[in-house]
Amino acid sequence: MSIVILAEKPSQAKAYAEAFPVAKKTKHFIELAPNEVFPSGAVITWGIGHLVELKAPAEYDSAWKRWKLDVLPMIPSKYEFKVAKGKWEQFQEVKKLLKGADVLINACDVDREGSNIFYSILRQAGVRNKPIQRLWINSLEADEIRAGFRQLQDNAKDLRMFKEAETRQISDWLVGMNASRLYTVLLKQQGLNEVMSIGRVQSPTVFMIYERQCEIENFKPKKFYELIGKFNAAQGEYSGKAKVKKETYEEALAILTQAGIAENTPLPGTIQKVTKKMKRNLPPKLHSLSTLQQKANRLWKFSPKMVLETVQKLYEKKLVSYPRSDCQFITPAEFAYLKEQLPAFQDIMKANFEPASLAPSKRYVDASKVEEHYAIIPTKTVPTVAKLAKLSDPEKRLYVEIMRTTLAMFHRDYMYEETTIETNVQDIVFYSVGKVEKDRGFQELWPQKKDDKEPPKLPIVEQDEEVAALIHVHEGETKPPKPFTEGQLIQMMKTCGKLVDDETESDILKEVEGIGTEATRAGIIETIKRHEYIQVTKNIVSLTPKGRVLCQVITGSLLASPTMTAKWETYLRKIGEGTGTQEAFFASVEKFLRHLIDTTPAMVAKTDLSEAKEAATPVSSTKPIVTCPACKEGQLIEHKSFYGCTNYKGGCKFTVSKIIAQKKISPKQLTDLVTNGETAELKGFKSKKGNPFNAKLMLENNKVTFAFADK
Repeated sequence: MSIVILAEKPSQAKAYAEAFPVAKKTKHFIELAPNEVFPSGAVITWGIGHLVELKAPAEYDSAWKRWKLDVLPMIPSKYEFKVAKGKWEQFQEVKKLLKGADVLINACDVDREGSNIFYSILRQAGVRNKPIQRLWINSLEADEIRAGFRQLQDNAKDLRMFKEAETRQISDWLVGMNASRLYTVLLKQQGLNEVMSIGRVQSPTVFMIYERQCEIENFKPKKFYELIGKFNAAQGEYSGKAKVKKETYEEALAILTQAGIAENTPLPGTIQKVTKKMKRNLPPKLHSLSTLQQKANRLWKFSPKMVLETVQKLYEKKLVSYPRSDCQFITPAEFAYLKEQLPAFQDIMKANFEPASLAPSKRYVDASKVEEHYAIIPTKTVPTVAKLAKLSDPEKRLYVEIMRTTLAMFHRDYMYEETTIETNVQDIVFYSVGKVEKDRGFQELWPQKKDDKEPPKLPIVEQDEEVAALIHVHEGETKPPKPFTEGQLIQMMKTCGKLVDDETESDILKEVEGIGTEATRAGIIETIKRHEYIQVTKNIVSLTPKGRVLCQVITGSLLASPTMTAKWETYLRKIGEGTGTQEAFFASVEKFLRHLIDTTPAMVAKTDLSEAKEAATPVSSTKPIVTCPACKEGQLIEHKSFYGCTNYKGGCKFTVSKIIAQKKISPKQLTDLVTNGETAELKGFKSKKGNPFNAKLMLENNKVTFAFADK
């Protein structure tokens, strides 16, 4: 009986082969020698990711090659697939092996895309009616691989997951191909020559960034006024704040006046109460992919994509468990080996602490919360110092973070004493809160940063003690929301249910954990970067002019709402569970597309695109814009990222950047600047902190400067 094992990619196949004696290796497969698990041997072959993909529109109908409204919607009567470009040779070898096998084993990644890769190759190869089994493991360690192959599952669940993945793949094709053409053609009619890529998940993601940017731009700071006291007790000084916040200085001052208090004038106060409470912080939960992406982005500004790729390498090096996990729990089996290896893990991390408990806690260990994958944890393999030294810097940082979070599960809680002093001055109570560390507990595992140092301690005081007080009115100002970092964007995609007002829709989003999946969110962010909808500068995500155009024209449509993709995801899960059908889902998508095609032209026509159009349309012409103010001989023309003088070879080095303080400068604004020495007041500049501001641009000694209205 011949057995063929299909892995998702060569590295995965190599890891499987290392768990068994190998008889032969070729460019396209590895032959295993007879062994305890496979008495007659077996053959491992592999895909290169997706060997098979959906055909392009023009391959169904030549009329669909044209980007025209009259061919929409493009809905094939039957969806057809083809071998992906550049993968024909590997596909042919895999096909030959699959056809000659008696038994097939799907050993692709244990998620719906892994199921999709296996069955799409099988279908394209024309292989039918062969027994199929499923390998389901979370680690590439040799003993885990052998155990997995001894306990193969049937393919009933696998087939449902394939149907779910294929449905998602086709529906994304339908939305992407139709909506992208629809918006591109309609915007071109409005004079905007941009290819607009539209996606079920990527478009609502861009829209969330747009909404945050609008909040920042429209934010109006408000002043507020608080009462602050500085106190001198027998054992030292401290400060406090009254529970008063007023919109004007006069209102806050009136409270002081009414109490007979003059600002900054010494007067007596009394400590009316001192409260001490012992508080504790529990160790962090184990990492899922998204929590690891968020923390790595916060600590080291690693992009979500970089984190996923790096943890994938650690997985292939057999150091950590499966990376594309959305779970923060483990089962008793994983806890058992972690407990057993605890001394070795402590030794490699130089973390010598007495475990607080060796019993499993429901905070970390709960088999009912583990579905396909458990949390990202170290494997049983304890790396040598030499192996750790060979890891790249990002690999080392992420491995250490995963290890520290795992060790924290066995560590003590972080304990501190919180002291609250209530100081009464003329019947106005001021509150002072101090914190004293009592036991760093699990925080000992992480290096202590400057901003983590213990805050200044409050002096020792007693109830009814008299203190000298100085009271004043403090002016504060509300701050705008901050732009997203890439790590926060992952969190926003996962928790966008919190932003939806409708309770039912919010519940749906929470149930499916927002938009995208743990495995796809990093790719979605990379996609919207590639389509130039967003840019990331020093880890800060901002919308480009093209991204703003997209959001303006999809405002009000379901493409702007995370709810649509959440509802789709809910039904896709039903298909995976066997309670939903592909036919019903496609009917819903087709209905949505027809509605979109009917309603979008009117929505685009009434959208004011003048400012966005000017900023987003690329000009590749070398047409002169204005005479150079520096040499007076050349003309300024547009380059990719700046305006420069045509007399460059003659020695003129005058240039003006096309983007100043994150705002794109148009040819008309350049002409005003050069001709008049200044522009009109322009909106949309952003400071380095992401705060919006308005200003004129001025040309002084051939240097561009800002001029502010209030100066």
